[in-house]
Amino acid sequence: MSAPANSPGAGASSSTKQLELDISGMTCAACANRIERKLNKLDGVTAMVNLATERALVQGLGPGEAQLAITTVEKAGYGAAVHDDEDDTWTQRAAEERTSSLRRRMGVAGLLSIPLMSLTLQLALVPSVRFTGWQLVCVLLALPIVTWCAWPFHRATVRGIRHRSLSMDTLISLGATVSFLWALWTLKYPATDAGYWLGFGRTPAGADAVYLDVAAGMVTFQLAGRYFESRARRRAGEVLHALGNLAVKEVRRLRPDGTTETVPAEQLSRGELYVVLPGERFVADGQVVEGVSTIDTSAMTGESVPAEVGRDETVLGGTTNLTGRLVVRAEAVGARTRLAQMAAIADEAQRRKSRAQKLADRITQYFVPAVIVLAILVGLAWFFATGSGSRALANAVAVLIIACPCALGLATPTALMVGVGRAGQLGILVKGQDALESSGKIDTVVLDKTGTLTTGKMAVTDVVPAPGLTPSDVLVPAAAVERNSEHPIAAAIVTVADDLAALTTAQASAPTAEPASPPAETISPMADPTTSTAEPTTPMAEPVEAPHVTDFKALPGWGAQALVDGRECVVGRLDALGGQSEPWAAEAIEQAEARGSVAVAVRHDGRLLGVVTMADQIKPSATTAVAKLKEMGLRTVLLTGDSELVARHVAGQLGIDEVRARVLPDEKSSVVQTLREEGRNVAMVGDGINDSAALATANLGIAMGQGTEIAMKSADIIIVRDDLRSLVDSIQLSRRTISTIKMNLVWAFGYNVAAIPIAAAGLLNPLIAAAAMAMSSVLVVTNSLRLRTYEPVD
Repeated sequence: MSAPANSPGAGASSSTKQLELDISGMTCAACANRIERKLNKLDGVTAMVNLATERALVQGLGPGEAQLAITTVEKAGYGAAVHDDEDDTWTQRAAEERTSSLRRRMGVAGLLSIPLMSLTLQLALVPSVRFTGWQLVCVLLALPIVTWCAWPFHRATVRGIRHRSLSMDTLISLGATVSFLWALWTLKYPATDAGYWLGFGRTPAGADAVYLDVAAGMVTFQLAGRYFESRARRRAGEVLHALGNLAVKEVRRLRPDGTTETVPAEQLSRGELYVVLPGERFVADGQVVEGVSTIDTSAMTGESVPAEVGRDETVLGGTTNLTGRLVVRAEAVGARTRLAQMAAIADEAQRRKSRAQKLADRITQYFVPAVIVLAILVGLAWFFATGSGSRALANAVAVLIIACPCALGLATPTALMVGVGRAGQLGILVKGQDALESSGKIDTVVLDKTGTLTTGKMAVTDVVPAPGLTPSDVLVPAAAVERNSEHPIAAAIVTVADDLAALTTAQASAPTAEPASPPAETISPMADPTTSTAEPTTPMAEPVEAPHVTDFKALPGWGAQALVDGRECVVGRLDALGGQSEPWAAEAIEQAEARGSVAVAVRHDGRLLGVVTMADQIKPSATTAVAKLKEMGLRTVLLTGDSELVARHVAGQLGIDEVRARVLPDEKSSVVQTLREEGRNVAMVGDGINDSAALATANLGIAMGQGTEIAMKSADIIIVRDDLRSLVDSIQLSRRTISTIKMNLVWAFGYNVAAIPIAAAGLLNPLIAAAAMAMSSVLVVTNSLRLRTYEPVD
């Protein structure tokens, strides 16, 4: 079932040193280990095979050597094809064929096993109802089960023996074959004394043929377990690949004449315009150039509230347009879109093996042959101790079946696969399964301030005018000067001045019977900048005409100045304006600095007009996020280059435990390293270029998705939503995933450790052993699927 040499997948992948193969025919962890060992024997090749995803990641092959890897897998007895992200038909067909085959074989085995087990039970215990040839009827009912229905197990066993390796299928095949052959032996050479029918004590002579139901029941239970396991694994894969399914295949490209043409999405180029109608998804990241609409971003960011967008707003590929027609200029297309990068990161994460999975794989490599040897020893011991071949066989078969470690091979990868997939649905990108493992161990969270805890944008929190003046008297000339500057303080002053002017104009033009309200003395003074709306409480009675500005000059470190309506206007530090003698101004600045705000004075034509205070606003979600982190028992540290005063004010507002202020960008990683040397397991959360080294140094790096590209490349986890509560979700979901893995491993290991001695002691019916072993795999996968129900923090 290999892909043709000229297939699209082969052509695309063989030109690189990293190759991804879809593998068919794997049934257990031993199969994955066998393929991995074969591939790793190739010169210069490093391979990882994942049973849960049924893929192999092969590194070290040169151009055109994809067929070598495929041939190696096929020689090991399995099917392989180069994985094609654009066309997953081969993988889907293989999975559907496997599931369909298991369903057919399970159905036939079930239909034949029910009358077989009923018949053997009745005839074994009630000799008076036996009829001539009843043993032959039982054999005929069992024969299709242990041959055609059990063929996948026999085929895997023969393949393994041919390649000098054993798997879990070997245990099932041997158990069914030995039980069936023993039943035939008793038909040929009937016992002269009473036989022992497992679970019901001693039976009348000649009833040893009921070992047929052990063989049939074992196969039926195993087929049922494999079938439901296969379905569950496909559901887990659907969760993981939900992001990839958001990709749009076609796009309405806008022509220069205003008409549209529908073309494949890959033909859209950067800078081109495309149209998105209500109900359709965006094909590329871009900027709205025409139209107003509401968009649903939940599939990408996990944000449940739709967002309003208009001209110059940014939209992401994969999100859904809900109401209006939009024309969008494509800025990132194809593999450069945020959706494609998210899908690639999630896909890469689920292909990598965790430390726990590697340990489980090493155990299963030696476990199967050890079980076979143990079963032989148990059988011999019982035979020499009791002289009963039936009893020896029963106990040996029970050991053979109950010890099968199928659940062990699925315990880790299924939980990690579902956990990574659920995180992606919530707008949390986990780059690797080792990141999930690290999340479960951290005890300290280091938080960058600007852009992470705060918006990174200055906003006016207060305007204190000189006695007899209004806020507009201060803001109008100040904004006139600052319109020529690109400084964040200038932008904050211009924004609030424009908002005030717009509100003033609207109210002045609106008819009203009430007299205009008197001018306010200040714009809503606020001691806490975290709750500032930066909106004036009362506008001026009349709109103000924009002043004329000339001779703008920046004063680095001090402020800016210009001629406003022919008179000098300076905006900047109070000591630069000579306003120390104004007690009201000095008091306003002192109060602002005490709460961590920045204050600038405005002087026009030699007169001090007022003081404008502003602050970097704390994100609304920061308070909840920090509180939740502390509830989880994590110590929080604020790491910033700002002053001690500003840092401690922000930390006090949020309840952060520890402050590290005035830390230069190149010193941040040293602080993180120091915390680690103190014995702490550190998670670093940041968004800027200056955070990248610290993100890489920490045990776990978490980057905010609105940050710089280099920060996201340095991080282990990326938060797509601009919401710090997702930080809590990433840690909680990681912990829950690790907890699920531990629960799975405890069950898988504990099941085998506890059951083997019971079986060896002769206290376990092989039928019960077969049923328990089959259900253990289903239990592990089902337990992993519970991670899909994780709900984000409110």
